Amino acid sequence: MEHPYLFFVKLFELIGLGHFAHAYPHIVYSWVVMIMLIVLGFIAAKSVSLVPAKVQNVMEIIISALEEFTIDITGEEGRWLFPLLATIFLYIFTCNIIGLIPGFYPPTASLNTTLSCALVVVPFTHVIGIKYHGVKYIKHFLGPVWWMVPLIFPIEIIGHLARILSLTFRLMGNMMGHELVAGILFGLAGAFFAPLPIMVLGIFVALVQAFVFYLLSVMYFTGALEHAH
Repeated sequence: MEHPYLFFVKLFELIGLGHFAHAYPHIVYSWVVMIMLIVLGFIAAKSVSLVPAKVQNVMEIIISALEEFTIDITGEEGRWLFPLLATIFLYIFTCNIIGLIPGFYPPTASLNTTLSCALVVVPFTHVIGIKYHGVKYIKHFLGPVWWMVPLIFPIEIIGHLARILSLTFRLMGNMMGHELVAGILFGLAGAFFAPLPIMVLGIFVALVQAFVFYLLSVMYFTGALEHAH
């Protein structure tokens, strides 16, 4: 969807990079999100104390809840995976939510962003499997009995490739759909505040879609940690 006004695209135009910004707004706003998260993390860490300040308190609640949820599913063996999983959730949620701010574009409404996230999660699943099981990890793809290997192996390969498509298109489709609906309502009845309910719903959609991506990532990682049966 062509946005009538994107703040950082206009800013790039002023420094002579307007063509790049118009062609790749998802890249521009991905960097905006990363800078926002880095700054927020720096502020929270800088003010760490026994009596937490507001930013530290909020970040501790979010991180603690995510960590507890992750460890409940993966077990203690999965604790080292938590930094990646928390980063995925925070990045995707922030990408989703900034689309509700006028003049901002949600990077997750672009196929390139969601595909790049999926290409981090799914291949890393197999890195985990090889790390914990070595060559025996191949048993995850062979089925319970040897004579079913010619049937099970292709199905498993297709299933793992489908994970990439599932993560990519689910997130992108939902965020793009919300952008389209909000844009149409703004164009038709923006003066009458008709888009406001959709924008409120957008907060819920942003949270749910980030959590779904995070939860599926946790499940994929947990499956790689487990022994094949």
